[in-house]
Amino acid sequence: MQDTIEQTHPPHVTFWRKVKTLFVKIPLLGWIVGAIVAVLVERLVGSGFASGLGLTKEPALFGLLIILKTPSLIPGALLYVLLIYMLPTVAVAWATALFANRIAALLLKKHILIAVLVHLGLLYVVLHFWADISGYRAHTLKLALIAIMVTLSLNIINGYMGEFSCSHPGFMALGAYTSSVFTLSLFTDHRFFGSAVLPEALGPFLFPIGLILGGLVAALGALIVAIPSFRTRGDYLAIISLAFMFIVKSMIENMEFVGGPRGLSGQPRWADLTTIFIWTVISIWIINNFVRSTLGKALNAVRDEEMAANSMTVNTRRTKITAFLFAAFWAGVAGGLLAHVLQYVNPSTFGIQKLAEVLAMVYFGGLNSVYGSIVGAVSITVLGEALRPLEIFKWIIIPLILILVMIFRPPGLIAFKEFDVRRILQPRNTPKKEVKDDAA
Repeated sequence: MQDTIEQTHPPHVTFWRKVKTLFVKIPLLGWIVGAIVAVLVERLVGSGFASGLGLTKEPALFGLLIILKTPSLIPGALLYVLLIYMLPTVAVAWATALFANRIAALLLKKHILIAVLVHLGLLYVVLHFWADISGYRAHTLKLALIAIMVTLSLNIINGYMGEFSCSHPGFMALGAYTSSVFTLSLFTDHRFFGSAVLPEALGPFLFPIGLILGGLVAALGALIVAIPSFRTRGDYLAIISLAFMFIVKSMIENMEFVGGPRGLSGQPRWADLTTIFIWTVISIWIINNFVRSTLGKALNAVRDEEMAANSMTVNTRRTKITAFLFAAFWAGVAGGLLAHVLQYVNPSTFGIQKLAEVLAMVYFGGLNSVYGSIVGAVSITVLGEALRPLEIFKWIIIPLILILVMIFRPPGLIAFKEFDVRRILQPRNTPKKEVKDDAA
């Protein structure tokens, strides 16, 4: 029988099927453990190994920057990634597959929350050790996590609701400036706001309040867009939301008490990797629950056929306004985090270029998909940083990639796919029948 199958399929197809069979039973836990070993190997021998390959230091973004900046170092960069990252990860994941499956099954049997916390804790270990190699890695990772929040929030409107909004940079600006005013006026001695009101030591503990305030102000601003927009149909939301973005930008430019066009600087370093990671996880959890809830299903109904949804007792206007305000809130929180990562914001930070970047993440990753938002945000962020050595040419390459995606995969790379945590964390040696019974 096996001979018949091998004769039916070309050799390369048979090879990849055998490779898939080797790794299909490795659970997510096994891959994370393998990644932990890889980053530990890099911490121990990465610097010396990079020097031996002729590299000045460990590659910042898996060798992509080196490949584009110094093509002569391509063999060394590829060998580094292969031996430091890929080989240890795959070898450890494959060797521990049986044990990892048992642990994954045990964790799920205890409680789904325990399984999630264990996986998140181990994932944070991977990210922490990887980012700790250099400040540039840490900065890029923070930007990628913030981008996930922004992309998820915009996908609620442009994906799940089926509208087209251009106001997210405006929401981010409101959140960024609100949270910045909160931290600078209360906890620091600032040239615009005077002496600190509260001890600086309290700042990190009250920082979440500033982020939430930023989100609430952004949601309040969203009402200005939502009330007139959702009284109409068609492309009016795109026009009004674009106008809103320019209004917010112009308003901040004329507010001298926050620096006007010069911007606002001096934000405390409270948006560390741990803080951003926690906020990103919370946003993924809440947004995923939102889109899978009754209200999320109502959004899909409104997107597919608004008149039919209205006739089926769905209050379409209230549903759209609620979703719009919810998305604006998370954009405001992301803006607050971004301001404290950059420690400087000005109105031009939240202009057309930011809008193009966020839209690219949404449509590249995929509509109606939490998976797609995560993939799109991380991919475009890393790609943008990797193409930095090409300077202006990167703004030719990224649009070309997007055009190809739109031609061959219009909904995006991973569109219309539910984010099912239990299915992600389950052991891979579980029989199919048992998985179906559990899902039922």
